[in-house]
Amino acid sequence: MTDTEILTAAEQPGANGAAHPAGQVAMVFDLNKCMGCQTCSVACKVLWTREEGEEHQWWMSVNTQPGLGTPKGWEQMGGGWKDGLPAAGHQPDRAEFGGGWEFNYDEVFYGGKGRSVHLQPRDTGDGTTRWGMNWDEDQGAGEYPNAYYFYLPRLCNHCSKPVCVTACPTGAMYKRAEDGAVLRDEEICQGSRFCMEACPYKKIYFNYVRNVAQHCILCFPRLEVGVAPTCARQCPGRLAFVGMLSDPDGPIHKLVEEWGVALPLHPEYGTEPNIFYVPPLAPYRLNDDMSIDEETPRIPPEYLESLFGPKVHDALQKLRSELERVRSGGTSEILDTLIVYRWSSLFGPFVTDPATLDRRPEKVAVELSPRGAARRDEEQ
Repeated sequence: MTDTEILTAAEQPGANGAAHPAGQVAMVFDLNKCMGCQTCSVACKVLWTREEGEEHQWWMSVNTQPGLGTPKGWEQMGGGWKDGLPAAGHQPDRAEFGGGWEFNYDEVFYGGKGRSVHLQPRDTGDGTTRWGMNWDEDQGAGEYPNAYYFYLPRLCNHCSKPVCVTACPTGAMYKRAEDGAVLRDEEICQGSRFCMEACPYKKIYFNYVRNVAQHCILCFPRLEVGVAPTCARQCPGRLAFVGMLSDPDGPIHKLVEEWGVALPLHPEYGTEPNIFYVPPLAPYRLNDDMSIDEETPRIPPEYLESLFGPKVHDALQKLRSELERVRSGGTSEILDTLIVYRWSSLFGPFVTDPATLDRRPEKVAVELSPRGAARRDEEQ
């Protein structure tokens, strides 16, 4: 890929409206099918964040909602666009991310103390052992018998108007023209962390060993050879769609643009995320006598609106209408799409089996140019 194929700083999407990539890869997560198994999180962790300084990094995380998530309290940390400029939010510190712990293995397994000790993180005194990814798993909200929670997979949103790109003072961050992935040249990054402050989703981590910020790269080396991102490919629940947002025949375009049942997270920040969610339905509340209150959903609609904006009410109503149609003997293209009878329907053009690729060292398909732009090996 040549330099002319990379969006220049002047062309970077911003609050004033600007260039969009030739094709935008997007994802849709159906929250009605997510069971919080963390397979996506672990798959991403094993593939991308196993080097020094990345112990605490979870580019993909699955939070329990309502909950504080990771970093702790991220929804109140601010950021995004304000009056056409990046808004300086809170820069999450190491303790707010938590995790990356070392455990007392030697003491437990070789210390001769029997059952008097148990595995626990070593307290380093910096507060990092008091929080971690999905620390508040399955806690949720409400009281019996109307307690509720649901799971929310989160990764970099690879926004159409990425505020992190504009906030970066060195030009290390950029948006690729061919697929819309937001990437970073770590050779240029100087560790200023303005991107962390500006990102309203707080999905940018800092490597304190290498002094660079790091985040989800949308598995772009996999995309370039036709393989879906590992978080989606490994999901056992068939709930993660991957494809081109502009493809009128693809499920993502239909779910987002045509049917309006997949919505971005916190759209009020103005970054135009390209990760979308089918909001969760819920059983009705129970009255004190355990009869069903068919007028009141278990998950408060106002809470869902705080996550996905006012369009969530229409999305939920459409889903309920489709369910009623099917229960009455009709058919629903929306529900057939979300059921995913064939796994290949999840991934659009990215259905290549990675086991079929030639991955010998001399056949590496992707390398990084001085600007950090991915390009194909000429031999390929």
